[in-house]
Parts: sequence; C-alpha cells; structure tokens
Amino acid sequence: MSSHSKATIDTLLHAKWIVPVDNKHRYLEHHSIAIHEDKIIDILPTSQAKKKYDAGVSRSYDQHALIPGLINSHTHAAMNLFRGLADDLELRDWLENHIWPAEAKHINEAFVQTGTELAIAEMIRGGTTCFNDMYFFPDITARVADDTGIRASVGLILIDFPTVWANNSEEYIDKGLAVFDHYKGHELIKTAFAPHAPYTVSDDPLKQIKTLADELELNIHMHVHETNSEVSEAVKNNGQRPLARLNDLGLVSPSLQAVHMTQLQDDEIELLASCGSHVIHCPESNMKLASGICPAHKLLDAGINVALGTDSSSSNNNLDMFGEMQSAALLAKISTMDATALPAEQVLQMATINGARALGIDEITGSLEVGKFADIVAVNFDTIETIPVYDPVSHLVFCSSRDHVTDVWIAGKQRLTDKVLNSIDENKLKEDCIKICKNIH
Repeated sequence: MSSHSKATIDTLLHAKWIVPVDNKHRYLEHHSIAIHEDKIIDILPTSQAKKKYDAGVSRSYDQHALIPGLINSHTHAAMNLFRGLADDLELRDWLENHIWPAEAKHINEAFVQTGTELAIAEMIRGGTTCFNDMYFFPDITARVADDTGIRASVGLILIDFPTVWANNSEEYIDKGLAVFDHYKGHELIKTAFAPHAPYTVSDDPLKQIKTLADELELNIHMHVHETNSEVSEAVKNNGQRPLARLNDLGLVSPSLQAVHMTQLQDDEIELLASCGSHVIHCPESNMKLASGICPAHKLLDAGINVALGTDSSSSNNNLDMFGEMQSAALLAKISTMDATALPAEQVLQMATINGARALGIDEITGSLEVGKFADIVAVNFDTIETIPVYDPVSHLVFCSSRDHVTDVWIAGKQRLTDKVLNSIDENKLKEDCIKICKNIH
C-alpha cells in the first residue's frame, strides 16, 4: 500500500499493551489506537496501523499500557482545600464539629473555583478523566470542569438546611435547574440531582426530585446507608431503614447512584438488584472514618452495577483512583476471607466502564472501543517499581500507582503530556490555594 492510499487522521497511539475493558480482550499487545475528531475509529495491530494511517500526531508508548480514563464516581471536588483539616474522627464528629463549621465559615465562589481546579489537576495527573461531584456552587464546578477540559457529572445539591448556596429546598432546586439548563447537551458536562443523604433531606423535596428526575431523565446521586448509626437512628425516628423509605418515595430505580452502602441486608441487596440501582463504593473514605465495608463482591454477584469513588480529599486525603482500586480489591479479600474476591479485572471495570454505566455515559466512554470518545490514559510500566510485567491488568491494580501515569487524553484532546498539565497553570494554582487556605485552621 502506498502512502497516498493511507487514511489521514488526527492521532495515532502505539502501545506495548492496550487494556480495552471491552469484555472481549483482557489486553492486547503491540496494538495502536487511531483517533479522529475526538473519537476512537480503530484499534489494530501496530504493524497494520502504520500501513493504514497517516496521523497529524503519532506517539509511541513502547513500555506503557493504554487504558480507559478512570472514572471517579463520587467526589466533593472543592473539599481538596480541606485536605487534612480534621483526621482520625468518626463521621458524625468529623461532619458536625469540624467540616460543617469550616464550610459555614469559608465556602464561597472563589473557594469552590480554586478547590475544584486543585481537585481536577490532581485527578488528571492521576489518570482520572471523569468525576461525579456533589457540592455547593455546582455552577462553578461545572465551569471549571469545562474550562479545564475534563468530563464531569455535576451534582445539583439539595439539603434541608440553609447554606451559602441556598436557603431552602425550593431555592436549591431552582438554582440546580438553572445549572441543568445551562449545560444541557454539553459534550463533557452532565448534571444529576444530588440530595445529600436521607437524614438531611425530608420527604417533600425528595418527592419533587423524583418527579423532576423522571421528567428530565437525570440521575440521583446520594449518600445512603453510610454508617450503622445512620441506619439505626432512622429506624428509631421513622420506624424504617433509609433504603426502605427511599423505595417508598420511588427513588430506588435505575437512576439512583447510592454512595457508600456499608450497611446492607440481603433483602436490600435483592431490592437494589431488582430495581437496577447503582452502588458507588468508596473503600478508603469508609475505612478512614470507620464507617463500615460495602459488600461490593456480594453486590456484583447479585448483578448490581458497582462503581468506585474516592469521596473527598478531606475524608480520604487524596483523589487517587489507583489507590482506590487496590484498596477495594484487598478490602474485599480480607472482609470475605476469600482471596478470589474482586480480582484485578473486575476492580478495573469498577473504575472505568461501571462508573460510566452508573453515570449513564457508557455509550460514549468507560472503555476503549471504536465509536467511543478517546478518553485514554498512558501508564508507564518501565520503572523499578513495575518490572517485570507478566500481566498488565494485574499490574494496574496491585503494582502501579498514579505516579506512573504519563499522558492523558479526554475526548481526544491531550490534557497531560509527559506528566505536565496542558490546561492548568500549576504554579498559579498553588499560589491561589495558599492564599485561600492561610486563614483556615
């Protein structure tokens, strides 16, 4: 074939390994990904790719694995500015005596803008190409995500008490709907309703959310069954467990992203499975706050889609999805006393395609397949810490770390090149963070 008969495309990436997470191939060796107009148009052996395509940009990753961009399915991005503020505390003490007072004192638009940018910088550097957020000023979160070129599902927060964002449920919902309207149809930014938790949102606002979610086809992102005390207090106060109450209100459905879920009975697992709800597992945050263990292995066996999230940097202290994958795998094994629980391939699915499924974007991202957006991460295995490589999938979960991420593409655009952020000024960001945090104690 002469060079004149080659197809001209935007980008061609050659790799030692490609891990597509496509249910067909565990991994491919010496293959290439062809990208044109932001999407993957071909995955084929490198020898064929070089004959078939002429690319504007061609890069070789001779010792790397190319993987789908990681999806952090539960974050409070702006809380990166509270990293390490209150550690070694159980959830209620942490929230009521430290985090909520700090938020009341310090949260404003500038805080959310800088905190979100800091979180996005950390996430892109660590191979995360999409995050599912829940915080005040979702309009600011969405704008920063758009400006930096990361994919996001932005939560339209709802809580019973007044905050800096809104005074009552009506205002929370109205302001949230304005954000929804602004980003409707956006390529990278989606929105979801984000009622904080069953114990902070009463029935009437939840009913309204349910009606609107059905009408607008939006997901509902919510903390549920996070701790034993949350469940026991609900039973004491209302006579039923939180999930049962949400089910009575019609919220347990395919649109529900139930976060944490450390306290689950067998009948509740059956309910989630029959309703097609999604569970977001946050192992490190739950361990740090001693909240409990989500039975991820049992949920997956029941056919429930389980995704992975970090929670915030104030309850986890990082947004490291590689660390989260390893923690999820190890926690499943020790909590079930079964070394075969949550194998590497399943955990990688939780951090990629399962996250996309929970967010309702699995048709466009979450795996490396023709027709999907090029959300791709290059992971360097040519380091002292990562040689030899017998199985790149195992390596991604049990051996490599976010420090081995070198390059990141989101919707075909390179956002990290040789470990340097392309859409964020790191030095200015550091200065902005120091300026805001000097008054936080």
